[in-house]
Amino acid sequence: MTKEMQFKKIVAQYCEVKPEEMNQDMRFREDLGFSSLDFMSFLGELEDTFDIELEQEDVLQVHTIAEALELMEQLQ
Repeated sequence: MTKEMQFKKIVAQYCEVKPEEMNQDMRFREDLGFSSLDFMSFLGELEDTFDIELEQEDVLQVHTIAEALELMEQLQ
């Protein structure tokens, strides 16, 4: 499984969109319906799954799937 698909499967746990229906431009709040609590839980799961450490100032700049994937690539 690719990192992107693994990432999308984690996203799918917090919304009603299937991984295969997600696109890079989808926004977490507006398009996927994430609450603040969902987003924080999601970030913790990303850290555990991909063995990365997310900084708050970086996370505040993330609004779309593409931005999140790009940040993960930079951290790995």
